[in-house]
Amino acid sequence: MTVLICKNIKTEGPGTIEDYLKRENIAYKIVDLSMNESVPDPDSFDTLIVMGGPMSANEEEIYPYLKEEEKLVRKFISQDKKVLGICLGAQIMAKALGAKVYCGSEKEIGWYDIELTDEGLRDRCMKNLARDPETEKISKKFKVFHWHGETFTIPEYAVRIAGSELYPNQAFKYRENAYAFQFHIEVSKEMIYDWFRNNTQKINSLKSETEKLYDVYHRRAVKFYKVFFN
Repeated sequence: MTVLICKNIKTEGPGTIEDYLKRENIAYKIVDLSMNESVPDPDSFDTLIVMGGPMSANEEEIYPYLKEEEKLVRKFISQDKKVLGICLGAQIMAKALGAKVYCGSEKEIGWYDIELTDEGLRDRCMKNLARDPETEKISKKFKVFHWHGETFTIPEYAVRIAGSELYPNQAFKYRENAYAFQFHIEVSKEMIYDWFRNNTQKINSLKSETEKLYDVYHRRAVKFYKVFFN
């Protein structure tokens, strides 16, 4: 397996995804499109991961590389390769598959519940994410880390697999190998604190919750990675 990881901004890297790939000796290449780095031959990779960023998936005239990512998504999916989109990456996936990306009613920032749909509970990857690492019990509802203000409609032929109170379309699956998450499965504690380093009020309100929830969240993420990357 060889994984292509597309970054849209320096500060939003693959985090715990990269940690997992290193630990499992899975080959990967990170390309920072915001730094004008060129995408290698996509035929050299069998998995695509598209990371987040503060821009809108609709701002293709300002950030032309967003169109390139849409093309990559369509290419990988057409070849039945694995795809994972996170936050902006999920919105790029939705747009690439013909869905609409638009502003939500308000921003969702911090630790909030998502709830899996029945289809989500039947999915092997999502069941692993939903499995409590302490008790092994599968929970339909659990907390994840969010930072987004836009959302998407579910593409035709895709399946909605999770929602939240503010954003009903939190995640979808397309065919057998493509997953789109509004939430940030990849964050480390250090990434969270770095993102809010200039917002003392927000970091203070987030810190106790992050310290309380993060270990279990990270272990949930690793359970997802184990199934997704196999």
